[in-house]
Amino acid sequence: MQKQTSFQRILAFIVIGIGLIAVGVAAMALLTMRLSQVERTTTTSVVPAKTDYAAPALTLNDLEGNPHSLDDYLGQVVLVNLWATWCPPCLEEMPVFEGFYRDHSAGGFLIIAINDGDPLSEAQEFVENYGLTFPVWSDPQYLSEQTFETMNLPSSYVIDRQGRVRLRWVGAISRAMLDQYVVPIIEE
Repeated sequence: MQKQTSFQRILAFIVIGIGLIAVGVAAMALLTMRLSQVERTTTTSVVPAKTDYAAPALTLNDLEGNPHSLDDYLGQVVLVNLWATWCPPCLEEMPVFEGFYRDHSAGGFLIIAINDGDPLSEAQEFVENYGLTFPVWSDPQYLSEQTFETMNLPSSYVIDRQGRVRLRWVGAISRAMLDQYVVPIIEE
């Protein structure tokens, strides 16, 4: 009887130990997923590459069919964002861009969102649903990808008041990164 009780005790400890390990693993997985979500929406962002070259010549139509050129905005700080409605990181950053634009547009800052290949009606519906107030251009022939030499979405470029591309991002941008890297250019 004594041997059976010892065996049962050892077995109970093993089962309890495995259970505690399983609970610990599950807790770590949940904590890691939660931290990942918080970081993705608050602080994690791709860090921009610093650049210094003349802004490329690019003329496209806005969603109403009116032509615009990057040259039209010399003297302002312009963030050019290449995006599409099917791109999840693009969708995540649009509310961030809208808030940043509202906070800094009075200081000579502008966002130009260039829709990369979506049908015009889809881009218009997206802009309406997201309540975007900054200019959105349509690029059905992917000229902006060729001009900026990228095939990645989202891709963003910051052009300073003198018409020089100073920053380049490939990937979603957080508000923290905009505050850290774009505000100093606006304040120059």
